[in-house]
Amino acid sequence: MGRTVMIFAAGSRGDVQPCLALGKALTRRGDAVRLLASTRYRHLNDATGVDFHPLSVDPADIIGSAQGQELLASRSNPAAFIRSISRILRPRIGQILEQTRAAAEGADLVLAPTFGFLGVHLSQYLRVPHAIIHFQPSQPTGMFPHPMAPAARLLGALGNRLSFDAVDVGSWLMCRPFINSWRLEHLGLPPMSSLAPFRQIRRAPVLCAFSPTIVPRPPDWGPNVHVTGFWHHDQPLWKPPQRLLAFLAGGPPPVYVGFGSMKPSDLEATDHLVRAALRHAGLRGVLAGDPATSEDDFLVVSDTAHDWLFPRMAAVVHHGGAGTTASALRAGVPSLVCPFFGDQAYWAARVRRLGAGPQPLPFRQFTIPALAQRLRELTQDPGYAEVSRRLGRAMRTEGGVAHACEVLNQLR
Repeated sequence: MGRTVMIFAAGSRGDVQPCLALGKALTRRGDAVRLLASTRYRHLNDATGVDFHPLSVDPADIIGSAQGQELLASRSNPAAFIRSISRILRPRIGQILEQTRAAAEGADLVLAPTFGFLGVHLSQYLRVPHAIIHFQPSQPTGMFPHPMAPAARLLGALGNRLSFDAVDVGSWLMCRPFINSWRLEHLGLPPMSSLAPFRQIRRAPVLCAFSPTIVPRPPDWGPNVHVTGFWHHDQPLWKPPQRLLAFLAGGPPPVYVGFGSMKPSDLEATDHLVRAALRHAGLRGVLAGDPATSEDDFLVVSDTAHDWLFPRMAAVVHHGGAGTTASALRAGVPSLVCPFFGDQAYWAARVRRLGAGPQPLPFRQFTIPALAQRLRELTQDPGYAEVSRRLGRAMRTEGGVAHACEVLNQLR
């Protein structure tokens, strides 16, 4: 008998698309799936069978705000990042929590990321099982530090392991006042102490929606942690516009440049820099932005299906979000990662370590000469293309969604 499954996907497109892929697969297996995500991504839900529940908070709007720019400025400082997130969410958290509760009513299974331990609270409220979704390696291990706390590597295996606890404790302490009020007033549950959630999340099933080819499973992860492979979302109703087809046919494969939900403070200056660097490197480009600003050698596109576009590119330049990184690697093309903040530096380092792209170029270090030099290296070194093709072939055989469905099938 089918279940009602609620999936919390309150993030950027890179969070929403994998959850839609999982929701579509669960629906085909007979479950009724509700996805809670920003209204901005409703159009991605075509032909999935998933019940889309809109979330009024939009991460793209947050990043574009003054507070969001402060968040970007905090870069890899976990404490500053947590403080910035707290200030941004404070006026919105009540609405987020109530929309989450409404979407979860009557669910038989709850899937949510670690943030705020929402899965724990909803599981207690509904008296149903829950599983945790990780889009980046967020389970304690001695092999490497939390992606948000790379400096912990200097303290060895113990520092690595403690970095995960530190990030989780910090995020819980940030959310605890709001969450405990919500538990009391809306869920009818007692408040939780500073450490209470950890006893549950360390035992709960964890679905790691990333590739074991890209992040090999650490040997000290327990049997509750499942590295499933990337959850790839097809967009069968998306069709490439004629102008894109004509541009691709009109010359050598271009380089895609786009930074997803990251919004530079000066969009015009960034656009000028990117175009100048591509010209210096002698490359054509497909750029994310306003299509009206296209030129002979630069086609500017708005919403474009990465699974269709990326395999047709010579290379991809992006911000290092988990979803975009996975899509580029799965497409089998090399990447230059230009991280802004958060876990993006981690994915940039993985791409470099695997040999699928050159040394990352953090966005704060952007100059025309620096970007042009990286672009030449990215497109002229055949080693990057060879490694990327090999990684892409491996990722396309992993069956991450099917693996995740099998794990969830056991939670009945």
